[in-house]
Amino acid sequence: MFSSLIESAKNNPFYSPIYARCEAGQGESRSAELKSNTLVPGRTISAAKAEVTGNSCEYGSMKYYGLCGFGGILSCGITHTAVVPLDLVKCRIQTNPAKYKSIVSGFSVTIKEDGMRGLGKGWAPTAIGYSLQGLGKFGFYEVFKKIYSGMLGERTSLYLAASASAEFFADIALCPLEACKVRIQTQPGCSPYLRKVFPQILKDEGVMGFYKGISPLWMRQIPYTMMKFACFERTVEAIYKYVVPKPRDECSKSEQLIVTFAAGYIAGVFCAIVSHPADTVVSKLNQEKAFNLFSVLISLHY
Repeated sequence: MFSSLIESAKNNPFYSPIYARCEAGQGESRSAELKSNTLVPGRTISAAKAEVTGNSCEYGSMKYYGLCGFGGILSCGITHTAVVPLDLVKCRIQTNPAKYKSIVSGFSVTIKEDGMRGLGKGWAPTAIGYSLQGLGKFGFYEVFKKIYSGMLGERTSLYLAASASAEFFADIALCPLEACKVRIQTQPGCSPYLRKVFPQILKDEGVMGFYKGISPLWMRQIPYTMMKFACFERTVEAIYKYVVPKPRDECSKSEQLIVTFAAGYIAGVFCAIVSHPADTVVSKLNQEKAFNLFSVLISLHY
């Protein structure tokens, strides 16, 4: 049903190599790009189709979506786990600002009370939860881009709609682990082990105990992801159009990687800005069993 949506083209600065080409081993592949830079009335943006050469995988195939999802597992799972100490201090500042007054104070008090090992609290639910989220976010993003490409005729709208839809489902997988992570990091006396906290929440609060933070999680993650993908895609397009002095297909892989990192960093700054208010609500909401969305909003207001 999507065959009419797929077109091949070349030499288009709006093409993003991360999403329209995947390679395995040393196989050679050629990038496929969006067919036109100009939006024509009545014409939709078609998803790019990769030319299958060597060990490359075809755009829209199950292998392609699987590799995108696997990339999401690695990128989200590894990066979020790597910054657990900073995330722990952030959550404690959000939930107990009287005790943890700043980043420096947060680290100092945590190390004093729990030792260096205390900075790793919550690593297990973080690794599992954000790996699942990455699987859904990056995998479904490509699926929804293909679906929506026949409905939306403007690139930014396509990126926003696809990323919002993908994150909606990704957060359903993340939410139970996020609840455990916040409880471990912010509740005094809570066991640091996921294998103990997960069944305890299930016993005390039932399945809904894992999902009482789903609404603020969506409020945090959906705008975050919309900003992430739309800003990233548009920044990559702008860099290749206005900054890089040669066509994209003439750039080496290392040069393309530099562009990717630059665009990712810029997108990350904007992501943090739009998601921070809801992030505070998520931390407070999952801190204690008795907390609900209304009580958290009241406490933050005063």
